[in-house]
Amino acid sequence: MIVDFHTHVVPSGIKERRADYVGRDACFSLLYAEPKAKLATAEEVVASMDEHEIDKSVILNLGWVSHELCVETNDYILEAIARYPERLIGFCVIQPLAGDKALKELERCARNGVKGIGEMRPDVQDFDLKDSSVMKPVIETAVKHNLIFLTHASEPVGHQYFGKGNITPEAIYPFILNFPDLKVVCAHWGGGLPFYALMPEVAEALGNVYFDTAATPFLYKPQIFQQIADIAGSDKILFGSDYPLLSPKRIIDQLESTGLSQKDKAKILGGNAQRLLSIP
Repeated sequence: MIVDFHTHVVPSGIKERRADYVGRDACFSLLYAEPKAKLATAEEVVASMDEHEIDKSVILNLGWVSHELCVETNDYILEAIARYPERLIGFCVIQPLAGDKALKELERCARNGVKGIGEMRPDVQDFDLKDSSVMKPVIETAVKHNLIFLTHASEPVGHQYFGKGNITPEAIYPFILNFPDLKVVCAHWGGGLPFYALMPEVAEALGNVYFDTAATPFLYKPQIFQQIADIAGSDKILFGSDYPLLSPKRIIDQLESTGLSQKDKAKILGGNAQRLLSIP
């Protein structure tokens, strides 16, 4: 089984009226103000899955600043997973600063079948992962419903790119320490966080933490797969494409070019996701 753990969808109305939403939300503007930045509907994700022989995909929302836009787009994700229950796995987003409204929205989405929260953008949504007064109620609700928390992550060094942000290991690691029972997925290889698993205390803290491969060709050489497998373990890596930003084939080709065993490749392509998402 192949599971793409990192794809993004938007309703057709947002795709058709991109300029309206660029003006309404800072996160959407950051990622999609450039007309060439690709947007995809759930139908397009499924068509891409068929083309690349992907069995299931996690469809992520965006880190909307507005609570109302979180709700509007969560509705679309709930509709999509109801329409394609065997193919799509939904993650919702919330604006933690919305307080009780955010918690009610998270409860609503959990009751209707989402498996996680993400892709969260603390830097753009303007909340602090280290602020327990804001995050504790959210995480308690997530743990109660066995939801996975997927956050954007970025490297503290290297080249700049649209949407890079500043959710670096320095920001993520205290969050992981504060909520050890929470299942966390750090997108984009965690901004380099798994390299620190060479430190025994960090390796221990990462017990419930995973790293997806979204956008790898834009960030790292293919050796990243072998390096992180050696340091943190191949069971910590989740294949994610960041579709429609990238074709799934580009990441799969990178993985296939490595010297990892077929067993490790199978875990990365789907086995780890099956276990994390409790897919039979």
